[in-house]
Amino acid sequence: MPTVSVGRDRLFEALGRTYTEEEFEDLCFKFGIELDDVTTEKAIIRKEKHLEEEAPSEDEEVIYKVEVPANRYDLLCLEGLALSLRIFDGLDPIPKYNLASISKESMLKMHVNSETSKIRPYVVCAVLRGVTFNEARYNSFIDLQDRLHQNICRRRTLVAIGTHDLDTVEGPFTYEALPPQEINFVPLKQTKNFRADELMEFYKSDLKLKKFLHIIEDSPVFPVIYDHKRTVLSLPPIINGAHSAISLKTKNVFIECTATDLTKANIVLNTMVTMFSVYCEKKFEVEPVEITYPDGKSYICPDLSLYQITVPLSYITSAIGVSLPAHEPKVARLLNKMQLHAKHSSSEKNETSFTISVPPTRSDILHPCDVAEDVAISYGYNEIQKIKLPSLRPQSLNQFSDLIRAEIAMVGYAEVLTWILCSHKENFTMLNRKDDKLTAAINGNPRSADFEVVRTSLMPGLLKTVGHNKDNPKPIKIYEVGDVVLLDETKDVGASNHHHLAALYCGATSGFELIHGLVDRIMEMTATPFVSPGDKTGYYIKLSEEPEFLTGRQASIIYKGKQIGTFGIVHPQVLDNFDIPDPCSFVEIDIESILLGAA
Repeated sequence: MPTVSVGRDRLFEALGRTYTEEEFEDLCFKFGIELDDVTTEKAIIRKEKHLEEEAPSEDEEVIYKVEVPANRYDLLCLEGLALSLRIFDGLDPIPKYNLASISKESMLKMHVNSETSKIRPYVVCAVLRGVTFNEARYNSFIDLQDRLHQNICRRRTLVAIGTHDLDTVEGPFTYEALPPQEINFVPLKQTKNFRADELMEFYKSDLKLKKFLHIIEDSPVFPVIYDHKRTVLSLPPIINGAHSAISLKTKNVFIECTATDLTKANIVLNTMVTMFSVYCEKKFEVEPVEITYPDGKSYICPDLSLYQITVPLSYITSAIGVSLPAHEPKVARLLNKMQLHAKHSSSEKNETSFTISVPPTRSDILHPCDVAEDVAISYGYNEIQKIKLPSLRPQSLNQFSDLIRAEIAMVGYAEVLTWILCSHKENFTMLNRKDDKLTAAINGNPRSADFEVVRTSLMPGLLKTVGHNKDNPKPIKIYEVGDVVLLDETKDVGASNHHHLAALYCGATSGFELIHGLVDRIMEMTATPFVSPGDKTGYYIKLSEEPEFLTGRQASIIYKGKQIGTFGIVHPQVLDNFDIPDPCSFVEIDIESILLGAA
């Protein structure tokens, strides 16, 4: 979840009162956010530079770090945070955002060329008129862009935001895609004119911008926005032009968002204009821009209209477990605190429902469950009576797994959780195993080599854990209870999950007897007697020949006539593959088979 850093004093000024740290923490909890940390600018810098902590001086500004939900883009800046909390406390009404009433002829226009479809096909725009910036507001405006770029914009791959001083450029504007050799301009914070392909090389040494170059650098055409005089406004998603840079003196701001996803572009634009239209000469008013695409169709943006959703009262009450009155005021008040207008209505079956009007700031409201969640927050989670549903019982496999966890923990092993996806090399080659093509489920489109296959054993994860912690005091005793996946033609999806237990002992004396003792303790806990080979009433062990273990120092576990696991001393080559210098003993058991009686 994203964390927003805001100055405490400025936040309290916007909220209209001061709070103690405990009072503000309680307010955040009630609203569904969290005060994550209290620090100062100098403390943040000292931490980044790994310097020793110092006692804060009285002149240092206190910074509140507030953790907000990932889908609440309106809370990513102080303006949105303060507005939401004031509405929640009943101090302010829900704002009504309006488009400026101007004729289509006098409206600013953005013409989109057909070549943009090759790289970044969409653009949306808006204008904020009569903005009054000071240093704090200006910094918040820039910070919101950065937070949106990191969040919904997915590091500018989906959406890139450009903001410009409208008084320095002249419409109509054009959004084009040209070969980089044909694009020349002075980029932001520079004085030299660069060709676009030269900029790619120039910014490869820039710590901030180099991570965005890959988005367009291999494309034969680069997106670019020009004004009427062919002045470059921006080279999205990399950099804006220096000519139209905004400053504290800027009064009219032109905002453009280029994108590969039109829905997210509209959300980003709406967030920018709704948060900062509060500083416009006409509060909460936004000037629209007409976008004309190559097919001749034109659109007016931004769209600040209210989105409506109808939610039955019965759905809300059943979802949150609270009985709410059927009349309008109580439910309406709860929803108004969360910036949602509610209007009472009844269906043909006389079922009480509410038509919810969702403002452009609440793009996270997509389904009735989102409305129910807001009602629960507004009502107060601590006010909802805790009940235990009689039909809610844990699955037997989960209960059994918890019992085994407790027993192994009491023996002195620490639990770890590792990824269910791993590399093909880790799952086979590094364990001295060969891939028979009949065991592992392969990931068809892995994001990286670390996620190529679904693990067929818990062993790679535990060995990697020890390899990364080999400098810790010995012995290292860890275990994991989790799923592995094996190909299975009898299943409709072609694979099946198997619930396994694995434990690893790493130390100077990791003998066979140590892990054997753990096996015996697990079987004793499950009331399974040790029997003679061939007896199907209990368990016994027999010599095995698995390549990941040392020959002659390994055994299979036979439970009621079926092999359910293997244990032994890990092969030195396997330990070397995982960069582990000390000997290790390991056991892995299919505990689901124990629960089912190895049927």
